[in-house]
Amino acid sequence: MANLGQNVVTNQKFDVVVVGGGSAGISVTASLLKRDSSLRVAIIEPSNFHYYQPAWTLVGGGEYPIEKTRRPMGDVIPSQATWIKEKVEELLPEQNGVKLSNNVIVYYSQLIVCPGLRLAWEKIEGLQETLGRNGVTSNYQFELAPYTQHMIEKTSSGTAIFTQPPMPIKCAGAPQKAMYLSCDYWLRHKRLNSIKVEFHNAGAVLFGVSEFVAPLMEYVKKYNAKLNFNSTLVKVDGFNKRAWFDVKDAEGKVNRIERNFSMIHVVPPQVPHDFVKNSPLADQAGWCLVDNKTLQSPKYPNVFSLGDIASTPNAKTAAAIRKQVVVVAKNLLSLRKKQPLESSYDGYGSCPLTVQKGKIILAEFGYGGKLLPTFPLKATVARRSAWFLKATFLPRFYWSGMLKGCEWMTKCSPDKPD
Repeated sequence: MANLGQNVVTNQKFDVVVVGGGSAGISVTASLLKRDSSLRVAIIEPSNFHYYQPAWTLVGGGEYPIEKTRRPMGDVIPSQATWIKEKVEELLPEQNGVKLSNNVIVYYSQLIVCPGLRLAWEKIEGLQETLGRNGVTSNYQFELAPYTQHMIEKTSSGTAIFTQPPMPIKCAGAPQKAMYLSCDYWLRHKRLNSIKVEFHNAGAVLFGVSEFVAPLMEYVKKYNAKLNFNSTLVKVDGFNKRAWFDVKDAEGKVNRIERNFSMIHVVPPQVPHDFVKNSPLADQAGWCLVDNKTLQSPKYPNVFSLGDIASTPNAKTAAAIRKQVVVVAKNLLSLRKKQPLESSYDGYGSCPLTVQKGKIILAEFGYGGKLLPTFPLKATVARRSAWFLKATFLPRFYWSGMLKGCEWMTKCSPDKPD
């Protein structure tokens, strides 16, 4: 159990302060303490629970129990760390401090910014009023993933709509993974011919790495799903089962269209937290600005960032965090020893694309879409072994390995930082 430091005094200072107790925050703290147990590390995190979010797609598809994706926060925070159970109000890098919602300021020698991102449900008109009922669901929330399963099992006719908002988002493949698992269920239960499936993507392509588009299109054709690109969900009327999309044509003109649905799986727009966006650490878009390789702030050398909030142009996935953790831990300790920062992140991310029950296309890639497969197998083939990796091995490794500082297969490219 972590040392719960709720009564932190204003002038208290830590060697390292970690903002965020998600995958990045817990893992990087464990990694640091594994390397140097003498460090005084504080984690600022207001939540009572820690979630294994990568499994929510499987929960929505009826292939994983929701209760296994959540544990008490105090059970996963390293015991040597101090848990400050407060919200962050303001980042004060000029003062080497973090202001909390109770107006206390926690000081640091080094800061790691990794609070994740915020799901902006409110940006879609009418959505919050109908989530979890009227056939409106999302695998992006713990409470809603089981409702996705309910709606998949209940739907036997009509139109099923799946949406993807503008990038960046957590796990860019997750919106279509929900569609594939739904269609596979309907196909196996001989319902698919009675259901019209639509995928509305605010982007212009099915997947950002071109090598995976062709194999994914085979499944789109198999499920007879209609793809709608440059189509952004802007409004939902759950009671009347209607949704509105802003669709941009080739000339850039935007038209609003209306669609009826039996069920709709919504992926919300995703934005930086205000306390990061409004801080001196942010880039123009509001993400925490860091060097793409060292993950160090270019303006404040004692600040690092990783995970979904970081400005790095990689896929926002837990697999990316797994490799970023090592880079941040090594470079932060090198900084403390006044040594060069030699650990380099290559942009690695992984998206296990669940195209049907029991089979996954394991998309692994780095900066610029460079393929970075872990195993010597053709990357674009759907495999049962990848399903086992996703559904069985990775959840166990996450709880018992990654969050404990275990760093299996975390080597990035040998290139030195620029």
